[in-house]
Amino acid sequence: MLLQRIFASVLLLACIGLALMAWPYQAAFSYEPVGPRAFPLLMLGLMGLGLLYMVFRPTPIIHSDDDPKLDRETLTKIGICVVLLLMFAGTFEPLGFIVASILIGVPMARLYGGRWLPSAVIISVMAVGLYLLFDKVMDVPLPLGVLDVLEN
Repeated sequence: MLLQRIFASVLLLACIGLALMAWPYQAAFSYEPVGPRAFPLLMLGLMGLGLLYMVFRPTPIIHSDDDPKLDRETLTKIGICVVLLLMFAGTFEPLGFIVASILIGVPMARLYGGRWLPSAVIISVMAVGLYLLFDKVMDVPLPLGVLDVLEN
């Protein structure tokens, strides 16, 4: 129980630090009515509330036999997942949203048991659909990267 409280306390301090960094942020232009700092502050606030509960809750979290074990296979999957997400963050602008999503999404689907063809088709359709949703419907510009030639 002590380790759970220490972990929650460290994450709570990280949330506070990130909130202090995000608070003074002002963008030169904004395409949202509330500005670009509202979303991170809201997420950090919600995380902070959950972590406060974890720090001061009266009983520890007890894991049941149904919970997945943190064995080597599970930890390897978590590590690969983190690496893929870091690769997505690094390739998001140069390759563009669609290409980066496909290149990272298919291995992610395979990591969790998806077959090649359905994974490739579904991830491709989702990447294009999400791009159109954000860019055309919600007016949130996403980078096209290498597909920039398709833009009119």
